[in-house]
Order: sequence, then C-alpha cells, then structure tokens
Amino acid sequence: MTIDNEAQPQGARPKISRATIRDVAMMAKVSVTTASRALNDTGRMTEHTRMRVRTAAEQLDYRPNPMARGLVQRRSFTLGLLTNDTYGRFTLPVAAGLSMAMMDRGVSVFLCAGENDPAREQLNLRAMEEKRVDGLVIAGKRIDRGLSIDLSSLDMPVVHVNAACPNGGVGFLPDDVGGAEMAVTHLIRLGRHSIAHVAGPRDFLAVLLREKGYFKALEKSGCEPFGEVIFGNWSEAHGFEAAHRLFAAHGPHPDAVFCGNDQIARGMIDAITIMGMRVPEDVAVVGFDNWEIFAAATRPALTSIDMGFHDLGKRAGFSLLSMIDGQSVERAVTKMPCRIVVRQSCGAT
Repeated sequence: MTIDNEAQPQGARPKISRATIRDVAMMAKVSVTTASRALNDTGRMTEHTRMRVRTAAEQLDYRPNPMARGLVQRRSFTLGLLTNDTYGRFTLPVAAGLSMAMMDRGVSVFLCAGENDPAREQLNLRAMEEKRVDGLVIAGKRIDRGLSIDLSSLDMPVVHVNAACPNGGVGFLPDDVGGAEMAVTHLIRLGRHSIAHVAGPRDFLAVLLREKGYFKALEKSGCEPFGEVIFGNWSEAHGFEAAHRLFAAHGPHPDAVFCGNDQIARGMIDAITIMGMRVPEDVAVVGFDNWEIFAAATRPALTSIDMGFHDLGKRAGFSLLSMIDGQSVERAVTKMPCRIVVRQSCGAT
C-alpha cells in the first residue's frame, strides 16, 4: 500500500492506493505471471524466488482483489456458518476459531442463526447459496440434534460441529466422556473419594456421556459413586436444590461434587455456602463447559472442563478447505479432547 501526497489540497487526507500484483512483481524483479504463481503457491520456481515474491508482497501490504481471485478460481473465498444457537454460547467460540484459521488464507466467514425455525433456517440457507459460499459449517447447541432442514441435496461440502452428523458426513465433537473422566480423576487426585454427580436432563446425549465418564473414573480408581446421579435441568436452581438433597439430610455427605455444567455448579456452590459449609475446604466442586465469564465470576472461581470449541472451529475450517480443494477427508465424527481449567473451587492451587 502506498500513500500519494502529490497534487493534494492543503489539509486534505493523503490518497491511499492499494499495491497491485504489478508492484509486487516489480519489487521482486520477476514477471507478473511468476508473482501470481508464487503467491498462489502454484507453478515451478525456486524456493528463493517464491520467498522473494512473498517478502515483496508483505512489504507492500499487497492484498489480492477477492473478486478477481474468485473469478479466476471460481470460488467466493467465503465459508458459511449456519446455527440454531441464537444466544451464541456454543457457536461464537466455534466462529472465532473458524475465522482465525481462515484469516491467513484470505477466507471470510458468513454467519446466520435461527432458533429451531425451519422457515428461518431455510431462508438462511438460501442466503448462503446466494452468497455462493464455498462450504458450510453446521454448528449446534447439542450433539444429538442437527438443524431442522434437509441438507442432503446441498451442492457444497458440509462439516458439522457440536451437532448431529449424518452417516457418511464429517463432524467434530468434544469428548464428553473423556472430559467427565478428567474432572472426576482430578478430584480423586486431590484426595476426594466421596464424589456425587449432579447432571443435566436425561434426554441429552451429552448428559449420558458425562455420566459414563463419571463412572469410568470412579471404577478406575476403585471408588464407589456417592448415591445416585441427580438429573435435572441446566440451571442454577437445579444445582441449588440438589445441594440441599445432598447436604441437608442426616448421614454421610460427599466431599466433592462433579456438576454437569457451570450453571448447576454455581447453584451448588451458592447453596453449600448458605448452609454454612466452605468450598473447597469442606466440599470441592467442578463444573463443565468453562463458560469463562460465568466460571471466573463464581465465588470461589469455578474449576471447569473446557470443551475446546475454538479448536473445533479451526479443525472444521481446515477440513472444509480440504474438501473444497478436492482432497480426501475421513467421513467420520472426530471427538476432540477437552481440558480442565483449574480455579479455586476444587481446592488445587
């Protein structure tokens, strides 16, 4: 990019002119054709020449014209992200990871959201097609459901993230079993052996998978579950009520609670505190989701399992680009590992 100060009225802003492929070729002392091939990573040339062109492009802040590039390669260099998560709790981190992965490749992301409304979703899909996106990411609020529209006849590659994936499709999910096992194992390593589990609704597949991880960790360590799993909705109220069931009654109490999400955990901590006990000294608590603005504001700050939505978005984007380029991509659902974010509520420092 160059700034032209000549022939400008006094006090006027200087005219900014965008560098062209000819400017890059002239600086690198190559032909325009060679410069174009070097920047598109095509054609035969020495690595020294290719690097010289790229260095010139970087110094000139050269950015290819997306319309011209699209006409040549018959692509829009745009990906669509279609979701039913209008609140954005799950989709926004996916979108951030997807956008970051595409930034260096000159690809933009077009996001449309509709709340389980087939007519709205169909309109959003039509908008994607009219924009001629090169591929589509379907992102959901739960792993056992997709969108309410049929995508089977869609003439573009599709990748599913945190949503149900059809047979023969490409999907990426967080490893709910592994994440739950990680949470409970962490508590056991901290010396907690009477661990209760307060879960979300039974009709969510993620809830059943996290329950499975809970039992798996206990079995591996030789610990017995503390009572039965307490199912309920995804709310602080459920956590608050479950705490009274666990601690208000006479008899043994758990020394730790693994909660199905961060909202349940926050309600659990509030109730425990009101009942005169201390977190984590008397009871350690671990949540699931790592809704950071929520978990960090809990008192004490909540240890939680992060499902890695940012990385899910990046992986989905890279897979989608490979599919667009005609490369072979495994037609399967890939479960990506979670990680534990340790804060004060579990007793670790």
